Amino acid sequence: MPGINSWSPILPETVWSKVASTLRHELGEGPYNSYVAPSALRQGPMGDPVLVTPTLYARDWFARNALKRANELWSQIDPESRSLDLKSRVEFDDQAKIVQVAPETLTETVAPLASPSVLPSAAPVVNFQDAAARVAGLQERLTFDTFVPGRGNEFAYTMSRQVASWADGHFNPVFFHGPYGYGKTHLLNAIAWEARARRPDAKIVYLTAEKFTSTFVKAIQDRSTAAFKDELRGADLLLVDDVHFIGGKTSSQEELFHTLTALLETNKRVVFTADRPPSHLNEIEARLRSHLSSGLVCALDVADQSLRLGIVERKLDQLSMRLGAAQKPHHDVLQFLADRVPGSIRELEGAVNTLAASAGARLGSLTLDEAMALLQPNLKVSAERRVTVDEIQKLTADHFALKQADLLSERRTRSVARPRQVAMWLCKQNTTRSYPDIGRRFGGRDHTTVLHAVKKIEELLQSDEQIAKDVEALTRKLRG
Repeated sequence: MPGINSWSPILPETVWSKVASTLRHELGEGPYNSYVAPSALRQGPMGDPVLVTPTLYARDWFARNALKRANELWSQIDPESRSLDLKSRVEFDDQAKIVQVAPETLTETVAPLASPSVLPSAAPVVNFQDAAARVAGLQERLTFDTFVPGRGNEFAYTMSRQVASWADGHFNPVFFHGPYGYGKTHLLNAIAWEARARRPDAKIVYLTAEKFTSTFVKAIQDRSTAAFKDELRGADLLLVDDVHFIGGKTSSQEELFHTLTALLETNKRVVFTADRPPSHLNEIEARLRSHLSSGLVCALDVADQSLRLGIVERKLDQLSMRLGAAQKPHHDVLQFLADRVPGSIRELEGAVNTLAASAGARLGSLTLDEAMALLQPNLKVSAERRVTVDEIQKLTADHFALKQADLLSERRTRSVARPRQVAMWLCKQNTTRSYPDIGRRFGGRDHTTVLHAVKKIEELLQSDEQIAKDVEALTRKLRG
């Protein structure tokens, strides 16, 4: 039996888990999930613990708001009195290249901290040069390392990591849904790559619903349906992208239903994506919709401001290095891209590519005016669209499943009053109307009512995550 004075060191991962738990409580769920949860603890070149954030923006936020407190907590728990360093992912990778740390050291990471009790340690890095590691149809650039999590996709990201880890107690099937260009295909690819890295012997099948249909039709024509069924039903992990594509295709739906049933019966893992939740896939027969809904349905929502900025930052970091730019553009240029480029994440990345291709090696020295001039001919992002009170009312009513007349009525129930306040706040932010004018357009209300609504929403944006999410989504729709 060990003596009383025996001592064993506490692992940095254990220390960080306790620190993170306290930070979650002190910072609140919103800031924690946006800036702390996507980060990971790694080992620095001298063996020191380093918290690696996905973006420079997240690093700066953590440095301003949480680093001092994190080190205070760390020193209270860690008997070795180590201090916690902070770097963005790009900085950490660049430092690793300079000091030539052994590859096995760099890959010893702990899981992202969104759900420490669920997610296991990170997988070994996939060697894409190894032909045996390739899975048909996957894109090498779409991994968890290149995915930027944030408020709109954090839960989907967390669940994707859980699926890829082969952990027990998983939901099955998992169904991701959201608009085009918000990361569904990226997550499917990332799941496949990491699952392959963890279990090289596993059979992983990735295909789009369109590929599923065309291959099935060809199998019928070639009289090889038995081989087609064996190929899919023998998978340990089946990933099907854009499943809404099979709507109206009776034979394909029948085959997919039986494939899904067979895989669930043998406890194999299945992941789908679509542009809508299963309950809204009206072109798909009811029993298949029911099976698609039976596991976990997870939405990828409109990207909020911090997520869009993080994506711009990450993309420009990569392009600046490739183009040989001494630095990435000024923060004003990043903010302009995140704020003014309408549409999906895919379109946002396209705008960044356009800017980089136009600027070349001058990318790092671009001013805001130069960036606007370069993008204007291609994207017309500099032209402001005129937003009306009527448009805001209709959009807000639709978002909250109300009628526009409800916002103008005398009803004061919370289900109507809060959306009305949101609409008033949006009118003040997006139009030139005065408080009295806005009040008149909301059923003849006094200007003090509008003033109170604006102040109330300003308060809730800091404390109510759902209101912040609703306002962000509505703002994006107005600008888009």
